[in-house]
Amino acid sequence: MFSRSLGQASPCLTAFAAGQAAAFKMFETINRKPEIDAYDQKGKVLDDIRGDIELKDVYFSYPARPNEEIFSGFSLCISSGTTAALVGQSGSGKSTVISLIERFYDPLHGEVLIDNINLKEFQLKWIREKIGLVSQEPVLFTSSIKDNILYGKDGASMDEIKVAIELANAAKFIDKLPQGLDTMVGEHGTQLSGGQKQRIAIARAILKDPRILLLDEATSALDAESERVVQEALDRIMVNRTTVIVAHRLSTVRNADMIAVIHRGKMVEKGSHSELVQDPEGAYSQLIKLQEGNSDSESEDQQTEKELSNLSGQRLSRRRSSGSRRSSGSRRHSKSQSFGLSPKADDPQPESMELDAGEPSKPPTKVPLRRLAYLNKPEIPVLIVGAIAAIINGATYPVFSLLLSNMIKTFYEPPHKMKSDSKFWAVMFVILGLVSLVAHPGRSYLFAVAGSKLIKRIRSLCFEKVLNMEVGWFDKPENSSGAIGARLSADAANVRGLVGDALAQIVQDSASAAAGLVIAFAACWQLALIILVLVPLMSANAFVQMKFMKGFRADSKLMYEEASQVANDAVGSIRTVASFCAEEKVMKLYRNKCEGPKRAGIKQGLTSGIGFGVSFFLLNCMYATSFYAGARLIEAGQTNFGDVFKVFFALTLAALGVSQSSSFAPDTTKAKSSAVSVFAILDRESEIDPSDESGLTLETVKGEIEIRHVSFKYPTRPDVEIFRDLCLTIHSGKTVALVGESGSGKSTVIQLLQRFYNPDSGYITLDGTELQKFQLKWLRLQMGLVSQEPVLFNDTIRANIAYGKDGDATEAEILAASELANAHNFISGLHQVCLFHIISKRVNCHFGP
Repeated sequence: MFSRSLGQASPCLTAFAAGQAAAFKMFETINRKPEIDAYDQKGKVLDDIRGDIELKDVYFSYPARPNEEIFSGFSLCISSGTTAALVGQSGSGKSTVISLIERFYDPLHGEVLIDNINLKEFQLKWIREKIGLVSQEPVLFTSSIKDNILYGKDGASMDEIKVAIELANAAKFIDKLPQGLDTMVGEHGTQLSGGQKQRIAIARAILKDPRILLLDEATSALDAESERVVQEALDRIMVNRTTVIVAHRLSTVRNADMIAVIHRGKMVEKGSHSELVQDPEGAYSQLIKLQEGNSDSESEDQQTEKELSNLSGQRLSRRRSSGSRRSSGSRRHSKSQSFGLSPKADDPQPESMELDAGEPSKPPTKVPLRRLAYLNKPEIPVLIVGAIAAIINGATYPVFSLLLSNMIKTFYEPPHKMKSDSKFWAVMFVILGLVSLVAHPGRSYLFAVAGSKLIKRIRSLCFEKVLNMEVGWFDKPENSSGAIGARLSADAANVRGLVGDALAQIVQDSASAAAGLVIAFAACWQLALIILVLVPLMSANAFVQMKFMKGFRADSKLMYEEASQVANDAVGSIRTVASFCAEEKVMKLYRNKCEGPKRAGIKQGLTSGIGFGVSFFLLNCMYATSFYAGARLIEAGQTNFGDVFKVFFALTLAALGVSQSSSFAPDTTKAKSSAVSVFAILDRESEIDPSDESGLTLETVKGEIEIRHVSFKYPTRPDVEIFRDLCLTIHSGKTVALVGESGSGKSTVIQLLQRFYNPDSGYITLDGTELQKFQLKWLRLQMGLVSQEPVLFNDTIRANIAYGKDGDATEAEILAASELANAHNFISGLHQVCLFHIISKRVNCHFGP
């Protein structure tokens, strides 16, 4: 019994091994002491700061690029209460100054001083609370607008929030949202336009009320009118604050007290706008010449804005339609005008509205075991051999009982016969042990092979299916990147519980039960039948236990996906989290999301414990019944002592073998829940499927685009109309600019052209053919899209450029593309040239032209 009990612990060793492997990386992270620790309470805390900033003889390279020197002896002084603008070419080091002031990094040599105190001497959390940051790429978390703004000041009153959104020129579009401040912004703010996201980010910084304000292209995503209003608001809040502006658009920095021109990590010019323009050959003057158009163009722009303002009462769709008809006779390239329209009641509503919860998803409630087995079809030969090994291994339990009962019987034999029989049975035990020595490892190995291949296949199929889903599917909260990542990672691994060790154990237990019953009925069918009556009670107990645990697993899975989304947001936006000292807030939110699974785990443990207790109670009842009934049968002369022992040991040891499967109950329950999630993805048909090979393709594309009477609402916002009867014609070879207020639907036109969504009514044609009739992959290959927020993959620069040609671009094509994009010079300056790796959401790259 002792050895059998030890044997029952063997299935748990796999869990211990997996836990140790996972814990190694976890504890490696936990035990690592950050070089810049936001939780460190040491350091100076002053009553307030003036805001003097100085970078003194700074040397710096990014940790991921130690051979690429950004600054070499860089120095810069910014007096308190003044506005300093950093201008220069993309990649010159402007944003790096912001990162050093925020102490995202420490310089290799030199100092960063605030009020003549080294930044390292301050308590990190306290000094960051005195600094407000609005980044070039606005970062919003998957929560409501109000919650995003509250990152600026936890616990702020509604009056403070309203003042902040008014100053950021965000009140107008927020008031139009059905849920107002409680509107969910979607993952990374996908339910809002770029300009709307930027204004919320500005409101968040305003709410912080910082002494030092860092603006990294803060108004770059706004239209002309919004930029003007926001710039006025920024001008007001910059009073008596030290402000550092990073800008490519030089018109936004003309009023700065000091403008520093940075080139390749060096400050080549410094002074006010009026001082710097006096040198026509200076670096600043050269930058201005690159951006300025002729004065006639500027006058034309202003006149056009006035005309558009007078037309603001007209319907936007009619405005665009008539504009497109006039464009046929215009020049080849037309300038894009930014203007602010005042939408009327019949105008398209703002592009970004409330994220509707939508209908709850209804995944299948039953686990399709046949389909799961079909996914494992290529491994059927491996599974068959593994099943044979499991059957042999399972039969060892009842065979052992047969040997044991016969061994006990020999002790009642005469000495000479006992000696010879004991040797025989001892040899039988050794042979049985050798059989187990071969069968058990073989069973484990073969089922592990089949399970591992199934995991790989499921992950591949699910990922392929996810990639081919329509964009609208990702708009739903349950399909966020965090949730999808959790499904691909955890669900596929959990499904192995139905094919790996758990399936092997089921086959083995079935063999144990069958062999035990055969031996028991052969020895004494009356006693075996009596004991067999108790088996349904044990089965009913196991069934109820599994049902309870299945419910706990399903709830925990959803809660863990929510927690995973919080972690995904925080890690993906770590600079924003650090800048707003939101580490504790994010951790509190994460702990709250993990609280549900913790409670579910406690309930599951209680249910599991009660279930196992009842199982052992019934098992002991079976022992008592077998002894009592056996005694009565011996008394009646219907059996003998040896046969009773054979029945008892055969069924008891078979039951012990079967009881091992109870240790896999949690894994099996988890696997069934994960299988439901997996097949919910695999069974869903994409409404706009890029993998669909059907559809038309053209030999040549002229590029004639026509949008006819299109009406459209986003699937997650069916109550908000984006377009109603929109008409627009874009002639081949012409350049057409879509302008208007932020959120007016400009980007939606692009998304409809790319067929990210289909219009609700009306149609869009390319060269006279409706877009929906084309093969989708071919159609998208005919278009090139450059989004407002650049998206790069965690790969080399070469690989990221090659994505433009399905990864098959030649070296010459990549070189030509980089030169046309004005990127060749900075790429050539990198140590590893095109092999340079893009690390973690572009943190090693700069934005800009």
